[in-house]
Amino acid sequence: MILNNAIEKTKNNNAFVFNICLNYGSRQEITKAIKTISSDVKNNLLSIDDIDEKLVYSYLDSGNLPEVDLMIRTSGECRLSNYLLYQLAYSEFIFTPIYWPDFKEKAFIECLEEYCSRDRRFGKIKE
Repeated sequence: MILNNAIEKTKNNNAFVFNICLNYGSRQEITKAIKTISSDVKNNLLSIDDIDEKLVYSYLDSGNLPEVDLMIRTSGECRLSNYLLYQLAYSEFIFTPIYWPDFKEKAFIECLEEYCSRDRRFGKIKE
C-alpha cells in the first residue's frame, strides 16, 4: 500500500531516479549478463570486439537507468552487501548510522547537502 502510494505520487516526476531493489543480488545480475552476452556472441549477434564497459552495462538489469550518483547506506554498515557492484564504480557513498525505518527527510537532506559539497572526479586525480 505504501509503495503503491509512493508510485502514484511520483508518477509524473522525471528529474530523478529513485530505485528500490527487492530480492536483488549483484553477483547474480552480473553472471546473468555474462551468460547473455556469451550467448549473443555464440549466436553471432555480437562480436567479441563489441564488448566494452558500455555494452556490459546495457546487459545489466539496470542497463536502462542512469549511473548511480549517490549511494546512501543506512544502519551504520560500511559494506555494499552484494548491491550494485558494477553500477557503483564512480558513485559517492554516504554511510549513516540511522536505520532505514528511521531515515526521514531531515537525514536525507543532510546526505544531499554532503553530496553537493563533494568534488566528484570520477576516478581522476584532482589537478
